[in-house]
Amino acid sequence: MSPHTTTRPVDSAPRNSPLPARQKQNRAHQKRARIIETAMRHFAERGYGAARVQDIAGELGIAKGSIFQYFYSKEGLFFAAYKEAVLSLPAYLDAPSEVRRKGFFETLRYWLRETQHLVREDWIPNRVALLGNYGTDLSLKREINRFLVNEDPYGTQEFVRMGIKRGEVRSDVEIEMIVSILDWTMERFQDALVTEELDPGLFRRHGARPEQTEARVEQFLKILRGAIGAQR
Repeated sequence: MSPHTTTRPVDSAPRNSPLPARQKQNRAHQKRARIIETAMRHFAERGYGAARVQDIAGELGIAKGSIFQYFYSKEGLFFAAYKEAVLSLPAYLDAPSEVRRKGFFETLRYWLRETQHLVREDWIPNRVALLGNYGTDLSLKREINRFLVNEDPYGTQEFVRMGIKRGEVRSDVEIEMIVSILDWTMERFQDALVTEELDPGLFRRHGARPEQTEARVEQFLKILRGAIGAQR
């Protein structure tokens, strides 16, 4: 064999190996994840309107066009960040087992009491979720609503079925209606509980003392039980 002849190492991949393609896909996936993570923080800290794609790209050390290759627009980037944020938040049935055993309305009470604590632990995704609910334009809000209905990130349907099975939630109304009522009212009420920390001034009432918050939680559950609770 000529000393100038080159041979491929035994453990090297053949030229048609899919490994390079997989590596490329992994790098693209990691890059996309880094963009979303950075974008979530920028949106949370600055709000939807003030956050700039150029600043996000600058922090990551990439071209602004690279972000648009993945997300096409600022709206697309926020939507991806919103989905990531919401999917990182707990679902109803993620409550501790001892709470779930107590029933549907006790599980709701648990999450309402935990709302402010959870927001302090996960400020960024909660702030992004709040922006998606109130701080975006109509076309983006339409996409967000479609995502919430189709993906059901909080597991509301399964939770409502549990309540119906236990005899706590009324069964004479279509489950889709109960799911919608629960989603609408819980979202709005939880946002009102935490908005002083997430977005001061968004709601008129804020700064309630702990005993006032607890009283409002009980009032809310009483009203909700009257609307969707099983008739005794």
